[in-house]
Amino acid sequence: MLESGMDRFSFSDVAMRLSPGEGARWMQMWCLAGVMSVPLAHAGGPPVGLLVQFKPGVVQTEADVPPVVRRDTPQAQQERAHARWQRQHASALQHFNKVAVDAGVTFARVGSAGSALRVDLPPGSDAAATDRIARRLRLHPDVADVMPNERLHRAAVQPTDPLFPQQWHLQTPAAHAGAINATTGWARSTGATAQVTVAVVDTGVRFDHPDLSGKVLAGYDFVSEVDYANDGNGRDADASDPGDWVTASDASTAVFQGCDPEDSSWHGTAIAGVIAAGANNGLGGVGVHWGAQVLPVRVAGKCGAVLSDLLDGVRWAAGLPVAGAPVNTHPAKVINLSYGGDGACNTAYQSAIDDLSAVGALLVVAAGNAGAPVTRPADCRGVLAVTAVRGDGAKASYGSYGPTVGLAAPGGTGFGGADDGIYTTLNDGRRGPTTSSYGPMVGTSFSAPLASGVGALVLSVQPNLSGSALSSLLVTHVRPHTHLANLASCSAQSWSQGACNCTTQTCGTGLLDMDLALAAAQAPLPTTPVTTPTTPSTNGGGGSMGWLWGVALWLWLWAVRRSQVRGRLAGSCP
Repeated sequence: MLESGMDRFSFSDVAMRLSPGEGARWMQMWCLAGVMSVPLAHAGGPPVGLLVQFKPGVVQTEADVPPVVRRDTPQAQQERAHARWQRQHASALQHFNKVAVDAGVTFARVGSAGSALRVDLPPGSDAAATDRIARRLRLHPDVADVMPNERLHRAAVQPTDPLFPQQWHLQTPAAHAGAINATTGWARSTGATAQVTVAVVDTGVRFDHPDLSGKVLAGYDFVSEVDYANDGNGRDADASDPGDWVTASDASTAVFQGCDPEDSSWHGTAIAGVIAAGANNGLGGVGVHWGAQVLPVRVAGKCGAVLSDLLDGVRWAAGLPVAGAPVNTHPAKVINLSYGGDGACNTAYQSAIDDLSAVGALLVVAAGNAGAPVTRPADCRGVLAVTAVRGDGAKASYGSYGPTVGLAAPGGTGFGGADDGIYTTLNDGRRGPTTSSYGPMVGTSFSAPLASGVGALVLSVQPNLSGSALSSLLVTHVRPHTHLANLASCSAQSWSQGACNCTTQTCGTGLLDMDLALAAAQAPLPTTPVTTPTTPSTNGGGGSMGWLWGVALWLWLWAVRRSQVRGRLAGSCP
């Protein structure tokens, strides 16, 4: 995944949070010296620009204007919120111009990046110039954080070979220890008529795939850089995937520095199929929730995704306003993100995730394919991070791990061992699209959408669940991790490990189980019994309430009498 150089799970680690002291001048000078020595770290080539986060309260927010009519429709409320946010964003842009003058920096243009600002630098700015500009901006008192607009890369996938019998991940645990128990869960509720929307923030989707026919909403394309978009333009309303191939000649140019030559992945199409491929239609395999609607949000093209595009994409997916983008009329409560990067969660990610949580949406993220402790966004607060297990339930060798992982789901091995990968929808085109097809895929990229699909089914039963409540239900109602005698237990303290027996400190609470999750969703809510007193009231009231009124009256009379006595005593004072 790319973050400006966001790798399919290789974010650049940026150690550049500045916390200047507000005490004596010597402490300020010490902080200045420290900041000036911290360069921007990045992977996969230099960042394409910077992300700037202002401190809370720096940009004045606008109070909501009451509607003229007393009855305000949900659409009108959404449109007013969208317009208000656009005005606040314009104020942030205007304020940045002042900050840039104060800091003595120049830039090419400023755009949106979730709640932060994307700052594009003048053409020809090298890494040293980018570092200098970042340091100057960090020193401004209005700035909370400055991050590189990295390029993110998709988690590596491994197509293998070719329908439902091959989809081991959907079977019962008796057949495959790591499977999600979908066949048992579907007997409870297929959710085939429930209108649940799942956003897939990824490379876009092939609308022409027959197994996704009628299941894909229009979506939006947030890829802003024409060179990487591969569709001849920047952001627009076409979320289709044109292919994300990179040739050897591409990789040798400055534009694609750090990008690996590869064929098109059709990554978003594969994830959409894992979630919602059609059932009982005589085509390919099935998705977890074949009644769901997929909202494609395209944020990645050639060489991955830019972080600012990704942040805008996840906001828009949840129905939150984004500068220059139309209102999303199909906001999703479940948002699948199978992109990530190196390093710990930063403020740009966390603020976007907090915004999603505030509107009741859940961001389901892939833990990563580094076989190491998780990095952002899987370590951010408020996400559901999913790592990968093999068919036998052991942690897949590539699966990242750690205490912030929520649960584990099938990701496959693809090496003819415990399984053959996750069978899903694809396209045969090595570069541009050709024939719609199917095939097995491997990676935590495909573990996350299994959890997203089960979450969507739960919402079809309990549509009023918030994102946090949905996450809690999924991670609470799981099967215990398996234990294979020939494997050691995974260690949260290890910095690199292959296949191992999952623990709750490395792979989350347990194994994703559709049947257990749906059973919990269908369980009746507990009720509090009403106790009726056995002795009838003698004051004409009803039961216990009459008794309470009697006590209240006695206390009132006592208080009145006490105040009268105090009044007489007060009157006798000199």
